[in-house]
Amino acid sequence: MGSLLMTIASFLILGFLGAPLILWSLAFLIVLIGLGAPPPVLLTFIPLALIFNIRPLRRILLSSWLMGVMKPLMPKISETERVALEAGVVWIEKDLFSGRPDFRKMLKEPYPELNPEEKAFLEGPVERLCKVVDDWKVWIDRDLPPEAWALLKKEKFFGMIIPKGHGGLGFSALANSAVVQKLASRSIPLAVTAMVPNSLGPAELLVHYGTEVQKKRYLPRLATGEEIPAFALTEPLAGSDAGSIRANGLLFKGPDGKLYLKLNWNKRWITLASIATLLGLAFKLRDPENLLGKGEDVGITCALIPTNLKGVDVKRRHDPLAVPFYNCPTEGHDVVVPAEEAIIGGLAMAGKGWKMLMESLGAGRGISLPAQASGGAKLVTRVISAHATVRKQFGVSIGQFEGIEEPLARIASYNYLLEAVRRFTCGAIDKGIKPPVITAMVKYNATEIGRKVINDGMDIQGGQAISRGPRNLLAHVYFGTPITLTVEGANIMTRTLIVFGQGALRAHPYAFREVDAIGKRDLAGFDSAFWGHLGHVVQNLCRAVLLSATRGYLAPSPVSGPVRRYYQKLSWISATFATMADVAMAGLGGMLKVREKITGRFADILSWMYLGFSVLRRFEAEGRRGEDLPFVHFCLQFALVQVQRAFDGIFENIGIKGFGWFFRGPVRLWSHFNSLGDEPSDHLTHQIARLIQENDAVRERMTEGIFVPTREGEALHRLEQAFKVIKAAERIQKKMREAVKKGVLARAKGAALVEAAMKAGVITREEAEDLKRSEQMGFDAITVDDFSQEEFLSGYKEREFPGPRSAAAR
Repeated sequence: MGSLLMTIASFLILGFLGAPLILWSLAFLIVLIGLGAPPPVLLTFIPLALIFNIRPLRRILLSSWLMGVMKPLMPKISETERVALEAGVVWIEKDLFSGRPDFRKMLKEPYPELNPEEKAFLEGPVERLCKVVDDWKVWIDRDLPPEAWALLKKEKFFGMIIPKGHGGLGFSALANSAVVQKLASRSIPLAVTAMVPNSLGPAELLVHYGTEVQKKRYLPRLATGEEIPAFALTEPLAGSDAGSIRANGLLFKGPDGKLYLKLNWNKRWITLASIATLLGLAFKLRDPENLLGKGEDVGITCALIPTNLKGVDVKRRHDPLAVPFYNCPTEGHDVVVPAEEAIIGGLAMAGKGWKMLMESLGAGRGISLPAQASGGAKLVTRVISAHATVRKQFGVSIGQFEGIEEPLARIASYNYLLEAVRRFTCGAIDKGIKPPVITAMVKYNATEIGRKVINDGMDIQGGQAISRGPRNLLAHVYFGTPITLTVEGANIMTRTLIVFGQGALRAHPYAFREVDAIGKRDLAGFDSAFWGHLGHVVQNLCRAVLLSATRGYLAPSPVSGPVRRYYQKLSWISATFATMADVAMAGLGGMLKVREKITGRFADILSWMYLGFSVLRRFEAEGRRGEDLPFVHFCLQFALVQVQRAFDGIFENIGIKGFGWFFRGPVRLWSHFNSLGDEPSDHLTHQIARLIQENDAVRERMTEGIFVPTREGEALHRLEQAFKVIKAAERIQKKMREAVKKGVLARAKGAALVEAAMKAGVITREEAEDLKRSEQMGFDAITVDDFSQEEFLSGYKEREFPGPRSAAAR
């Protein structure tokens, strides 16, 4: 029995260390000799070991046979799927998928900073733009003010991603993100208007794929707003399945001998379309006469269409939850354009539109939408931390109630997480990497976490949050949040199909190589991938068993101190994830594509590994600040709980024929008693709630990068002033409470206590005035808007703003 346990332990250690096949062969030989195996067994084992270890022999005798057996079992990959899989670059998701992440290497990935020019733009043009926009008035007028449109064009907000050599600003991904974040904290319609031209659209596609003629013609005009762009991709019957678009273009030769396109389309949900002068269009190109030599069905193609052409209809608008940004349908009927001029990249790029789109989706997924979520979270953090202090019940700020502390701690911690993910992901994009799996998971999780933040904020503010008017700081964020979940791929589809469905093949070190090698009949490639994959499975199984048995303590950590255990647990998660991913792919095969509840849970695990590591990367990059530790602990503990739930869901439901009982029974039971961690404690949420309300430096840093108005009458300015005055008043009230405890003052309430404290010299007359002022400002800050019946029915257009009637006027 002891020998058997020693043998198992030895093999587990070999697997854990990733020993090469030759060492495994030697180990097996030693075990066989130690067990007294007869000579025939040894004589059989040695030639087999040689076959496995000598690659040319292995290819001929084993791999060729395995390749034939596996060919009919492999999932079929369509051309559109292949293009999506080959688009962009794999980044640290491969480390997380490997089962053995190298955190030292990952911590060297950039956590970027803005350069002086970009900072100046945020402090100058962006600040001025925010000042000329009154979000309430935007909703009443259903448009941005003329001054805002003028600034957007003059300061080249539409040209942030356009290189300076073509008249743009040439900003980094981080700067693009920072601008969107700040604008989003002021007005969602403003943020959307600025971010869409810098996301997937004509400028992005022209920069990377346009001909020099197209770049010179369009990019300078796009940068200054002479041309307003829109990109028409989504159709009534082609949303997340963009490959099924029905928009079509027919290539033909005109009387002048030149090639032309005749286009027809019916698109929906196209931002800026009704004011666009230049429409980017994705369509399927047909070439019946084979004029391009690419066959009749050339494939998805992207072209630029001036909207003033005959047959182009951009006159109508959608109403996306009443949020007043331009979101529109567009149709085209027999629109004729010169093919070489219109197709982005010219005739050489005809049929390559799907590849172009897949490589360019990272801008919206990785930059714009996470920035919008982060800007909203910072605004909610700022507003709710102030409101929880200003708003009192039973004579106490509501932020001191445990029922408020819990959602307030969530808001502040999610805010910390979103900023970490925003910055870290932009660092990858600024390296020239556009990791499609990472940007998909960031888009999905950032917008979903943003939804949680605004929901918690609305709950804390209660009646004040639902009463619309110029004083309301959250309602419009709430209205706009569901829209972000549908952009650049609906969140449900992003989670279940892209993050893991695409990630399983893309980020896995061997899976796509195997499928690709079989498809290409590449025996050498298959041999390398298959046996590498087998070693990968054995290594991760051994690592998963040992790390689970030791709760991750065997895994090395790149750092010491209070966050060391999180690195060890992430290694434990990675090994278990990699093992279960291979189990699912082998056990379910092609069925895994349609088992979306299972793939969704795998996506959650991969996502929370990335989100958790992003928080740790931020903590290191920002100097391991002690006051940040409560936020780090909350985020990582929350991440571990989400991973645990996802694993439990996989074990309970994976349903592999013949093995389902094993995962539902022993594995699920072990997982229950050996969980990754618990929910953040009440003590931790109390710490965070106190920090965000009482530590001004932490509060300022956690909400850095948003627009904080300084103009009198602005709702946020009013709230901020009340917050500061009430914080000062709390110190005065504390002096009076201590005087009562010592018997210096008799117990009294309100004005009577203040009067007695002033007479007894406990407080000064100025302090008494400060107390009175704090009450007035607090009342003013929590007052909600009200309207006459006529104002309400007129859509508030007959009312001058800001602000409702004063309390005195009532």
